[in-house]
Amino acid sequence: MKDFKNMTMAMVLGLSLGVSLILSHQVLAKPESEEPLPLADIHLFTDVYARVKRDYVETVDDHKLIEGAIRGMIASLDPHSSFLGKDEFKELQIGTSGEFGGLGIEVGLDGGFIRVIAPIDDTPAYRAGIKAGDLIIQLGDTSVKGMSLSQAVKLMRGAAGTTLVLKVVRESEAAPIDIPVMRDVIRIKSVRNKLLDNDIGYIRVTSFQSKTTRNVSAAVDSLVAKAGSDLRGVVLDLRNNPGGVLTGAVGVSDIFLDDGELIVYTEGRAADAALKYSAGTPDKLQGLPVVILINGGSASASEIVAGALQDHKRATLVGSKSFGKGSVQTVLPLQEKAALKLTTARYFTPLGRSIQASGIVPDIAIKVTNEMSGDVKKANKFVREADLEGHLENNKEASQEAAGKVISVRAEKDKDVVLDAAVGIIEKIIKTSAMASQKNEG
Repeated sequence: MKDFKNMTMAMVLGLSLGVSLILSHQVLAKPESEEPLPLADIHLFTDVYARVKRDYVETVDDHKLIEGAIRGMIASLDPHSSFLGKDEFKELQIGTSGEFGGLGIEVGLDGGFIRVIAPIDDTPAYRAGIKAGDLIIQLGDTSVKGMSLSQAVKLMRGAAGTTLVLKVVRESEAAPIDIPVMRDVIRIKSVRNKLLDNDIGYIRVTSFQSKTTRNVSAAVDSLVAKAGSDLRGVVLDLRNNPGGVLTGAVGVSDIFLDDGELIVYTEGRAADAALKYSAGTPDKLQGLPVVILINGGSASASEIVAGALQDHKRATLVGSKSFGKGSVQTVLPLQEKAALKLTTARYFTPLGRSIQASGIVPDIAIKVTNEMSGDVKKANKFVREADLEGHLENNKEASQEAAGKVISVRAEKDKDVVLDAAVGIIEKIIKTSAMASQKNEG
């Protein structure tokens, strides 16, 4: 992949990368600490505004100029702050509820084209064979070269049942390929579960939405109902989970932790940005072994869950280093049904770790090698927080540099070898725990 330094990440049709705290009625009327207005800068702005109005080749609408200035101001802060117009604010609210229209792809800009970050599980794009890393160069008959992300998103939208052909450049293909995708109403089922043959439960969480906590709790109940007292442990799969709402991360962490254990805390400049979230219920699995799968696509809310359970030694983290987004965005409604999505705080794991731009390192790293040669398999390049232009720096020293252990596994066609490795790790944890218990009894 090319350099992603200038990439702005976004979820097609509404889902945004990160932890968001939505405040439905708070509007900041004026700053708490009043500072003198930068009169020289304001004069410069009015001078530029007047010259554009007077000298630009075409007449420019006042509203368009002002909104453009606002968007530019907010976009200059960091990659996750943005001004949301009426339609964008509505799409954000729809996205966090888990239902929106379109193809089902998480995308970003790359060199003037559209790069696929990941297709969303069980969506039209996923079923059509769109892959992470694909470069979209044409949507239908229209080239996307030079388009803004919002313009491309608008082209991807359409009535359910209509088909859009995506022309894609893929590393493994000698020439661009056409992939038809039938649009649909995207209803993201953010939680799935199944009981594996060895009485180990598997829970997959694809994003954190308003109903995710309830759905993960129901998934645990389902696994317990299927296996009964034979349930031996759970694999929680957070790979390629881009995050979502903060309350979802807190609620899911609460399911696996004991009452009173700290989950996450936040710090910011405003007094009300300093918050602490702790578990309020007993561990639903009553201490059964938990392995969490993470990778470079595990971001924000996913990292809160992984960090909390890692700090409390409640779970073993397996996979590869996470994305590294350790900031919280507050959605502040404005007049005219617009809103401001503003980075207002950093979050920290229970032990005070900031994962901003550094990510969470797994306890056990999985290195996938090629099926035949045994050489390290070339993986899709993940775009991480540290790659984004204007990202916030980590204001604390990283406490974890490398995984404690590295396991190599051979790739197998149509098989999730990383999940198999996680199951093997749980088996060893169970065996070690049983041996220790017998030793103590003896």
